[in-house]
Amino acid sequence: MGLLSQGSPLNWEETKKHADHIRKHGIIQFVNIYNKVKDRQKDVLKWGDEVEYMLVELDDKDEKVRIVLNGGEVLETLQEQGENINPNHPTLWRPEYGSYMIEGTPGQPYGGTMSEFNTVEGNMGKRRREASAVLSRNETLCTITAFPRLGCPGFTKPEFPPTPVEKGVSKSLFFPDEAINRHPRFSTLTRNIRHRRGEKVVINVPIFKDKCTPSPFVEVFPEDDGEAERAALPDHIYMDAMGFGMGNCCLQVTFQACSIDEARYLYDQLATFCPIVMALSAASPFYRGYVSDNDCRWGVISASVDDRTQEERGLKPLKNNKYRIFKSRYDSIDSYLSHCSEKYNDIDLTIDEEINKQLLSAGIDKLLAQHIAHLFIRDPLSVFEEKIHLDDENESDHFENLQSTNWQTMRFKPPPPNSDIGWRVEFRPMEVQLTDFENAAYVVFVVLLTRVILSYKLDFVIPLSKVDENMKVAQRRNAVQEGMFYFRNDIFKGCNASVDGNAFAQNGLESDGANEEYTLMSIDTIVNGKEGVFQGLIPILNSYLENMEVDVDTRCTILNYLKLIKKRASGELMTMAKWMREFVSTHPQYKQDSVITDKINYDFFTKCDRIAKGEEQCPELIGNPVNKFK
Repeated sequence: MGLLSQGSPLNWEETKKHADHIRKHGIIQFVNIYNKVKDRQKDVLKWGDEVEYMLVELDDKDEKVRIVLNGGEVLETLQEQGENINPNHPTLWRPEYGSYMIEGTPGQPYGGTMSEFNTVEGNMGKRRREASAVLSRNETLCTITAFPRLGCPGFTKPEFPPTPVEKGVSKSLFFPDEAINRHPRFSTLTRNIRHRRGEKVVINVPIFKDKCTPSPFVEVFPEDDGEAERAALPDHIYMDAMGFGMGNCCLQVTFQACSIDEARYLYDQLATFCPIVMALSAASPFYRGYVSDNDCRWGVISASVDDRTQEERGLKPLKNNKYRIFKSRYDSIDSYLSHCSEKYNDIDLTIDEEINKQLLSAGIDKLLAQHIAHLFIRDPLSVFEEKIHLDDENESDHFENLQSTNWQTMRFKPPPPNSDIGWRVEFRPMEVQLTDFENAAYVVFVVLLTRVILSYKLDFVIPLSKVDENMKVAQRRNAVQEGMFYFRNDIFKGCNASVDGNAFAQNGLESDGANEEYTLMSIDTIVNGKEGVFQGLIPILNSYLENMEVDVDTRCTILNYLKLIKKRASGELMTMAKWMREFVSTHPQYKQDSVITDKINYDFFTKCDRIAKGEEQCPELIGNPVNKFK
């Protein structure tokens, strides 16, 4: 969840006074880091995953499931039993936005050998068992992206009412402040986003229209002071708090590159995969007790932290603000970083001109300078009184203040000051999956893509405007089967290419030589290939594996994971989102009215828990993998 400073948090009015100071010194800190490590080469390949978990209680007596607000205590226990007594403990635990959430990562990053892929699922299993062991009776650890009844009456344990009109942090009609992590960063972010915006955040997700869903679907909010009535759209599920987005769980992967140039290249290439992998991992069709018409959380989380004023959103002429800003601070990337990709930067990029000039005069090239100058059009949101005056040579908190609150599909991460960590990129769009097997499969799939991209110098870059269109398509219901995505035809002809099509023809990977650089393709075509259209990512990965020295056990593990991805892409296996919809639509209590009752939710979590623990099979979702990590 980014920078976690300790101290006395400032309110928005106080924070605003220090915004220029923080931006100024954040840029100085970035330039200092850049100058120290810009020529750094030959960092070894390292990578790691982050899995976010939610804590829930299954109440068998009342047949209800609630999220449990004891994440802080669970986290403290796990850290005391793990890293606090053993620096080499195999798992690390960190806080997340919700007080019912924790984040787990491997204790040490994975390295560059293929055998590392054989340990990912086992480590995820360790995390699940480790955290589960400290929970109370009837409590369980879930990797489910969005709690279906988040914001419904009585959804927390202990139960707390929301505080819409009192001195609350979010002033939500639905989401109590007690569900926010107690670390002051999280409540400060929540309050300051609302104050900066000048109103509560507005989240509207289209409702799924079933046979008995009211049409138009319009809600009445008894505690509303008029703000919700103005903001809620007909035929949409309305939400009004940061917790509805940041309170969801995801799966992320971070890579260390060997140099800054390699990191920039990876950043660009992986950006084009963000919508594809997001659709493949779709796992969040339910919000606030209703079935939505979307399958992914991205638009929800984007709106949940949208601190732009009406002027910045283009609803009023600019008067009190400097910029018209086209996206939330949680959204898809706005510019590529590699010079080979520059011609595909075709969307409006709002930058701070003064910061841009400062970076250029410091010797930073145009593409990297405008990337940072774009991030720094934002204001800092969480400032601590004790952290205003810093040592810019040896600290980076002011830079990270803006860097870590620009939550984009990809994040370009400079090394921390005075560390042995290299240049990194973070892949951020994936939804978390139900089982360790699935989460490991998606992680290994993305890591393998980076190996192939770097080994063959492939080029997947398309105009950023098309990537943005893909992001919209990826969130729609059943996008894996029904969506069409812009994708590059010939991935062997980019300006980075070090091998030609003939080398791939020998391995059965023909370069199709089409005149158009990109076209619309289904995810099945992109992942599995289609003769005369595209080679397919899985065949390319298989070709790569054939040329690598891989022990039999690891090869079997990898092929098992790729089989899951292949079958999800073809529709032979369901995405989590589709499986969730099927569960609800066939539940005996479901009235075809788009409503998820407590009983439906309880039965859903009971089944999910059994599947995640390996007590029940789910071949329509996972197939029949051999679980050697039980």
